[in-house]
This record gives sequence, structure tokens and C-alpha cells, in this order.
Amino acid sequence: MSKPAPGTIRPLTPRDLEAVIAIDTANTGASRRGYFEKRLGTATRRPKEHVYVGVLADGQLAGFALAKLERGEFGKPGASASLDAIGVSPEHGHKGFGQQLLQSVGDILADKGVATLACQVDWPGGAMLGFFASAGFELAPRLVLTRSTAPIAPQLAEGREDDWDDEPDYSSPDGDDVDALSHDQVPIRTMNESDLRKIIAIDRANTGTDRGDYLARKQHESLKETGVHVSLVAELEDYPVGFIMARVDFGEFGHASAEAEMDTIGVDPGYQGRGVGRALMSQLVASLAMLQVETVRTEIDWNDVGLIAYLEASGFAPAQRVSLVRRLG
Repeated sequence: MSKPAPGTIRPLTPRDLEAVIAIDTANTGASRRGYFEKRLGTATRRPKEHVYVGVLADGQLAGFALAKLERGEFGKPGASASLDAIGVSPEHGHKGFGQQLLQSVGDILADKGVATLACQVDWPGGAMLGFFASAGFELAPRLVLTRSTAPIAPQLAEGREDDWDDEPDYSSPDGDDVDALSHDQVPIRTMNESDLRKIIAIDRANTGTDRGDYLARKQHESLKETGVHVSLVAELEDYPVGFIMARVDFGEFGHASAEAEMDTIGVDPGYQGRGVGRALMSQLVASLAMLQVETVRTEIDWNDVGLIAYLEASGFAPAQRVSLVRRLG
């Protein structure tokens, strides 16, 4: 049997939005209009941080792929990207278009100096796992954890404190029941763009490195690319002492997604042990519950033993999802 002829790869444009939504809906059974309006709009407005390609068959869009810079900067060692979404219309399945899209995304990222491309796949997901395995992906050294947005227990496990010696890239700590905390003691407010400078300073104090570019992108995502603002800042003595970044996407008809994604948290070392992290998480979970978001998901390094133990004590458990990575170049 001869190999099917490849489709034509080209960048997506805003005019492709309806076709992208239609392909995704045909594959998933549900429209994610709000999600793709945000993602495609941001990608085309900020092309230096995104890759967005489509594949044409007989002049029509047959598939799409969206990826974004995740860590580092293009052209600098250690830069990595994540695959946001990929889809091929059912009538064009099994023709190699998905592999062609992935190869194109990988080639573009490699040309930009990106070292790795990551994604997450639901388990069990035999077809998708096989698809990514055949494209050169392998298990990543990361764990995907999740918990419901049910009220959080008043206390963490015996002897644990809510301080972070190292603020993780993708963390999802936990805290007290919202009613058990006095928010007069740790006031929490919505994050705004002017908080970025202090967020970078808190992160630098915890990690010893300047991750300003990464944090600026994450703040932009949480404030500009999400369906509703849920990222928070904690203040003591009218001074920002902690933050948490999270995102909730909107689907069809403005309904919030059933799952939120938690990106990162940080507490000023000088204020650790004073309930700042617990207050942030308590307020976040309460806010998500009011939005009828059912779960919170995060991703952490597999060998971050301290954080894993903390999250376990806080009600998190392994999600039915695996993290994959492909090395580029």
C-alpha cells in the first residue's frame, strides 16, 4: 500500500477558528469555543511565544496543532514548550495528518532553539498514547496530581507546616477550610498586572534564580487567556507576601470548565509559617467551588519528595493522566 500523500502545512489564522472548533467538537463530543477563542487569539497576537499550524486536504482545514513556550526563552538552553491541543477531523483520520502536524510543530520549535515538547494524555488512552509514542514521545519525569474542590480539612497532617523552602514550577499545595481561617489575619485579593515585580522577587528569594520571563508568561495566561480570574495575592501589613497562579477555561455558552489548572505558588521566606500558603489555597478552592469547578490539577517533579508528601496530606492524589515529553533537535 502506498503512503498517503501529505497534506499542506500552513499557519493558522483567526479565520480558521470555526473549523478548529468543528474538528475538536467532532473528536470530543463537546464544543470548547471559549477555550479556542482565547488560545488561537493569543497565539496569533503573540507569535513569538506560540506555534499554531494547520494541515489542509483538498483546500480545507483537516487538522490543527497549538503549542506554546513553557519555560525559558527561545534560543536559550533549556527552553521547553507544551502542546496545548491537536486534532484531525474524523474523515481525515488514519492518513498521517496527525504525525505531520506533530513533526511540523517539533521542527518549528527546534529551529527556535526549544529543547523539549511536553504534553499530557488521559489514562487509559491507548490510541493517543500509541500516537504520541510513535511520534517519539516518552514518559516525562513529572507527576500529575489532582484533588476535588470540596472543602479542605481544617489542619494538615500532624507536624506539617505551610512553608516552602523552594517554590515549585508547577505546584498545587493545600490549606485549611476557608471558614477555619481568619482572612483578617491573611488578607487575600485578586492578582493584577502590577503584582508581577513582587511575584518575581518572591520567586527569586525561594529558587535563587530569576524566572521573570516564565512568570510574566504565566501571569499573562492567568489574567488574559483564562475564562475567569482566579489567581490571588496574599498581603500582610499591606505588603504582598504570597501568590498563587491558576487558570479556568470557559467552554460553550460561558460555562466554566470542570477542571482548573494550578501553575505556581510562592510565599515570601520572611512570612513562611504564618498560614499564608494555606490562606491562598483555601480561598482559591472556595472560589473554584463557587464557579462549579469540580477539580484542581497540577504537575510536579517526580522526585520532589517533600512537596509530594505535603500534597498527599492535603488531599491530592495521582490523576488518571500521564505526562509525556519529546526531545527536539
